[in-house]
Amino acid sequence: MIKKQRFITDNSIEQEYTTSVPLVHRKKFAQFFTPPPVAELLTQWLLTHPHLQTIQEPAFGLGIFSRLLLSKRKDLSIKAFEIDPTIFATAKGYFADVPNINILPQDYMENDWQNKYDGIICNPPYFKFHDYNNKTILKTVGEKLHCSLTGFTNLYTLFLLKSLYQLEAGGRCAYLVPSEFLNSNYGETVKSYLLQTGMLRHIIVIDFAENVFDDALTTASIVLCANDRQSKTVQFSHVQSLSNLQKISRMFSSKPQRLSSEKTFSVSELQPDIKWRAYYQKQNGGQFKHLVPFSTYAKVVRGIATGSNDYFTFTQSKVKEFSIQEKFLLPCICKAVDARNAFFTQQDFTALRKNDKKVYLFNAENSDDEFVLRYIKKGEAEGIDKTYLNSSRTPWFSLERRSPSPIWVGVFNRTGLRFVRNEANIANLTAFHCVYPQSANLLSGIDIDLLFAYLLTDTAKRILTDNSREYGDGLQKFEPNDINKGMILDLAILPQSDKKEIIVLYQQFQKCERQGKSSKDIEKIDDIIKENFMK
Repeated sequence: MIKKQRFITDNSIEQEYTTSVPLVHRKKFAQFFTPPPVAELLTQWLLTHPHLQTIQEPAFGLGIFSRLLLSKRKDLSIKAFEIDPTIFATAKGYFADVPNINILPQDYMENDWQNKYDGIICNPPYFKFHDYNNKTILKTVGEKLHCSLTGFTNLYTLFLLKSLYQLEAGGRCAYLVPSEFLNSNYGETVKSYLLQTGMLRHIIVIDFAENVFDDALTTASIVLCANDRQSKTVQFSHVQSLSNLQKISRMFSSKPQRLSSEKTFSVSELQPDIKWRAYYQKQNGGQFKHLVPFSTYAKVVRGIATGSNDYFTFTQSKVKEFSIQEKFLLPCICKAVDARNAFFTQQDFTALRKNDKKVYLFNAENSDDEFVLRYIKKGEAEGIDKTYLNSSRTPWFSLERRSPSPIWVGVFNRTGLRFVRNEANIANLTAFHCVYPQSANLLSGIDIDLLFAYLLTDTAKRILTDNSREYGDGLQKFEPNDINKGMILDLAILPQSDKKEIIVLYQQFQKCERQGKSSKDIEKIDDIIKENFMK
């Protein structure tokens, strides 16, 4: 039982709750507590309101925001929502004798649309779009705000949009959210609404190496809004640690409320349809000239999605167990870890097969083989045909059509994009994306070896990183269009002599890789690239 104390402003209450409540329960309700330095900054923003009186907390938790606010202003009237019965009971016990706070055991998204507040403050739940039933919520939000939201819209952004709708004239809104929406497709509508309403004032991105959401794999950003129509500019800050937030807190009491003009933009300058990383983080591509979209020379598409990897993937021992002939199996790389080097050869595939790794996909459409039909019935008995992806296919066990791509690119990374030359000419699952270069000819395209040699350089990886999505602990993710729309140096304009030199160096590197030797050939290629393209 928590020892009652008026008002505890550190995270001791949260720490005690974390040790007593199982992680599985906390994950079920997406409970990731706000560090006190961050909570302090959000409450400071609300307290800049000259007539702050009514507060709303949409995702109350254990009330870190209310505890901080009431420790400074005991006259505030707070209305809060909390859907988890366990944490609700704990919070109610702590605030039992506080008359001016009303905690309701209700879903914020389904209640209280009619009321408006001077201040709204929140660290909303972070769920993937497929982890909650969002159809009704999306419809309601879309109708209230007169906007169209994609089904991939994350719940935390819906919380933010509803709060902006409920902000009283002159009110302040402070949210701690993953910065994912700043650089994702579904975030475009959210960013558009922030700009159209004129409420957005400041976005503070906490450095990606510091994971403020405990064990949640996500980055953090603070979104500060005001419904006062008194500013036509938006400031972006990129802080390296939680301690750096103190100078931003002090800024709120200054006039004007900004640190510098370096990362301050007029609302008209901001484009909702681009990744907003460009506004708060130095862009690597800015150091180079003659940049073109990656799609100029190649197209990236997702790898094969099976709908049930356990069912569709086969090891050599599984092949024998179910007596599936090889002609009903598609050779495939199933895990990124199984292709560790820059070149994946037929010998690499054979080694994986001998080590009983998953190297085949069940590919038996139109087969009347006895053992194939038996395996299909096994899948139906297990409900594999009823899964989301497979239920939309005819027949359900048919595979997506993907010709083997000559180049693979990793979806996730922490050390820069990883490209692999698919010399084995096999298929790939979604651990890799497929890269299909254009055919080289006199009018368009470049030699595939020249393209791949460039993609192995640090320069290529750094420029493409400008268009990545970033998560906690330095984890980067690339969707196919992140790469397609990313920038690449226009290799076609390289002098012919440099192209030939790059190919020679590339072939030397390839030879060393196959022999397990180290080389400096890629660094030499990078030097040639920089000499031609650096500003």
